[in-house]
Parts: sequence; structure tokens; C-alpha cells
Amino acid sequence: MERKVGIIGAGISGLLACKYALAKGYQPLVFESRNTIGGVWTKTLETTKLQTPKSFFQFSDFPWPSFVDTLYPSQTQVFDYLQSYAKHFDLLKHIRFNTNVLNIKYHKGPSHEENNPSNWGGDHNGDPFGNKGKWIITTQHLLTQTVEVTQVDFVILCLGRFSDVANIPEFPIDQGPEVFEGKVMHSIEYSNLENEKARDLIKGKRVTVVGFKKTALDIAMQCATVNGVKYPCTMICRTPHWNVYQSIPWANMFLNRFSELLIHKPGDGPLLNFLATLLSPLRWGIGKYVENDIKKKHSLKKIGMVPNHSFLQAMNSCLVVTTPEGFYDNVDKGSIILKRSPTFTFHKEGVLLCDDSDYGTNKPIKNDLVIFATGFKGDQKLRDIFASPNFQKCISSSCNETTPLYRECIHPRIPQLAVIGFSESFANLFASEIRCRWLFELLDGKFKLPNIQEMEKDVLIWKKSMKTFSPKYYGRPCIGALHIWYNDRLCEDMGLNPKRKKGIWAELFEPYTPTDYA
Repeated sequence: MERKVGIIGAGISGLLACKYALAKGYQPLVFESRNTIGGVWTKTLETTKLQTPKSFFQFSDFPWPSFVDTLYPSQTQVFDYLQSYAKHFDLLKHIRFNTNVLNIKYHKGPSHEENNPSNWGGDHNGDPFGNKGKWIITTQHLLTQTVEVTQVDFVILCLGRFSDVANIPEFPIDQGPEVFEGKVMHSIEYSNLENEKARDLIKGKRVTVVGFKKTALDIAMQCATVNGVKYPCTMICRTPHWNVYQSIPWANMFLNRFSELLIHKPGDGPLLNFLATLLSPLRWGIGKYVENDIKKKHSLKKIGMVPNHSFLQAMNSCLVVTTPEGFYDNVDKGSIILKRSPTFTFHKEGVLLCDDSDYGTNKPIKNDLVIFATGFKGDQKLRDIFASPNFQKCISSSCNETTPLYRECIHPRIPQLAVIGFSESFANLFASEIRCRWLFELLDGKFKLPNIQEMEKDVLIWKKSMKTFSPKYYGRPCIGALHIWYNDRLCEDMGLNPKRKKGIWAELFEPYTPTDYA
């Protein structure tokens, strides 16, 4: 009998999980709340493009079509690419659209208690299905409101971290959006508008964007394009970031095996540890070179937007984004105004920046529209899908901790379940594909997991390493600085040679891409 695999989400990770499930003979049931596939790429801003070159953002067995000749494809091109992938591998018939998952609940198998509780599968042989438990998925169809209950043998959570549950700052009483006479919205509402409606909303308006990451930059650029200097867009930035420009050769500098030799890695031996110590000044120098280049290119010191953290810390925390082309030109022209402030409050006419010795002002910034581009509560979305308070507690991460996942996929204390696409990388499609491949090799019995205690020990080793890399932003699950080292561990688990290049020079200095793992 085919084992059923419940996959929650039909974004990039969900499509990959579905494809690999079919390849291994499982019966995938994909639940998607939207009416189409694509996840965050379903509907974005009109100006949104890939942040990474498309060679890093492609399926290992399904290359980009030749007519997409740009290095950073647009939202439409990415969405079409995902649609083509789903059609090519006949995935759409396995997806239940407009279906919201209310919760998932685990029913222990009849032999759960008597089997070895130290193993993840509850079986002394390491069988992932050893305790014969089942997951009960309760769903509601958003069009008919019909509630259904589905039983599956395994669940893969492909919820993503950048959608659905908006993160909006809290404000003191009578200092929040309720006192503002204009309109306040989150970027998710703005992104969901049709392009023409979005342009009409901001046209001729005094807009303030809160945030300084990818979505905030894109919204500000769209405002500058529509309104120019007559109605400049104000950006309120609490923490400036190292936003790179498209022509910087960051892949060759940071995404090859040699660059990882300069880093102390979790679980490395004495030789690699010695090399990392010996070469650490070189890595520091490369980081400073990039910082100085960005500061000079964008005149960050002049506009008061030099980050307080290093570029290397940003790389280690997946906090580096690609600046939209022409962004700082619009800053120079005055169509985008940058304001740096740790906090702010609302005023009936707009927003009031809190006093700061360098950048504060007591005069309100007059606005018609305030857009929060302040991210999402991915941790909450992941936690709330579990019906069990115990599993909610297991999966939850505090503000200072990452979600404890072995190989960034498996929680040692939650059986017959995996999480794909929650931990970030420099190219999330790249990371999700090799994780899905690893997961279904595990489910197929090609290798066994360590026992629970050993997995938890490994998670703590990686946590300690990540804290060392970037203590300020440690709470973000990210393998950006150790992508190849991480992939090596997955390859070794699967019995594959982690060295994928031909020749020593290529192995050390050429960036790794998805096609290297085909």
C-alpha cells in the first residue's frame, strides 16, 4: 500500500516535496490555501526581481528556458518558471487548492510506548515509520467552508517564513495607528493588490515605508517611480543593512569552498579548525573590502546609513539583499528620503520619530499612507499549526533561539514530520531541493538517523557555531555562510560524494550551483 504524505504549502518547497514523493512511490497530498502554486511568488510587487542570479535559483533537473536571458528574472518570469516545473512533472493534480489547514494532530501507533523511545521513529531499527503513528490533518475549503479530516503517514511542513502572519510593531496607547488620520497597511496587503490598483493607491500620496529589507526597498522604488520628487517616499529604518548592488561578484567571493575554509565550522576537525584560524584575517579583509566598496558606492556615511554590524555578520545571518537598480540614485534626487530611528510613534498627521542624538526630530513626518514592510511571524505560523501544546512548545523558538531542527529539517521530538524551507540560505530553492532529496532518501531507508540524543547534540553544536558567527541576529535560522559545508553533511548521509566539481581549482574556487547536485 502506498504511504500517504501530507504536504502543507504549494510554494517552491511544497512543489519539490511533491515531486520527490512521487519519484519514490509515495502518494502526496498537497494542501494550498491559495488558488494557485508559487508561495511568495504568486503575487508580489510589480518591480520585484530575484535577489540571486538565476543560476543559483533553478531546479537541478529543470533549467530556465533559454529565452529568459536576464541574470535576475522578474516576478512574472519566476512564477511562469514554477508553473512550467509543476506542469512538466504533473504535480498540479496532487494539489488541493483553496484549502486551509486548520491544524495537524499526531495519533501514536499501537507500539509507540513499547518501541525504543530514544529513536525518532520509535523503532530500534531506525525506521521513520516504526511506531506506526498517523497524522490527522484538519482542513477547511475556503470557497465552500467544508471541513475535512485526512489521515496521512507523514507530514512535510512547507509553510515558509515570509507570508501570511504579518509582523506589525506594537505601540503605546494613543500612539499607534488608531490616532493617524491616514491609511495604514502591511506590505502583504499592498503586494496582493493588482499592479494598477497599487499604483493608484500611492499616486500623489505622501507615503512612508517602515523597514529596510527587500520588500521595503521595492515599495520605496515603486513610490519613487510613480511620484518622483514631488511626493517623495520616506523610509523609516531602525537597523541599516548591507544591501549589495547587482554587479558585485559576491558569489565568487563567498559561495565557494575556499571561502568556507576561512570559517570555523560545526563539527570540523583539527586541520580545518587550524586553517580557519590561520586564514581568518583574509576573510576579515575580504569583508572589509566589501563594506568599503558598498559605503563608497552608495555614499552610506554621507546619508547616515552605515550599519553597526559587519558585512560578514550579515552574510552569516542571511541579511544581505540586493538593492533595486537605481535605488540610491533616487535617494540622491530626493524622491526617496531615508530616516534612521530606533522607534517611532503615530501622530494624527503622520509619524513622529523618537528623539535621537544623530537623527531624531520632534516634528511629525506628514503622511497620507504608512506601509509596514516589517516582515512576518514565521515562528508563530509554524507553531500554531500543531494541535498539541507539547509539539507547539517543542517547535517554538524564543527571540534568542532558532527552531531546533536536525539538518534544518527534522525535529528530534516530533515523529513522522519534516520542515522544509524554514531555514534560510542565499538561494532558498537550492536549499529546499537538496533537503527534499535527503528527506526522501531517509524515508526510502537509504540511511538511518542518529538517536534523539545524538540529533539534539548535533543541533546544539550548530547553534553554538551560528551564535559565534552572528550573535546579534542569531535567532534567524540561516545556513548562508556554510551552505556547501551543510550540503556536504546531507551528501554524506545519502552516501554521495560531497565533492561535486571536476578538478581541484574548480572544487575550491567555483561557486556551487544546483546543477552540481543533479
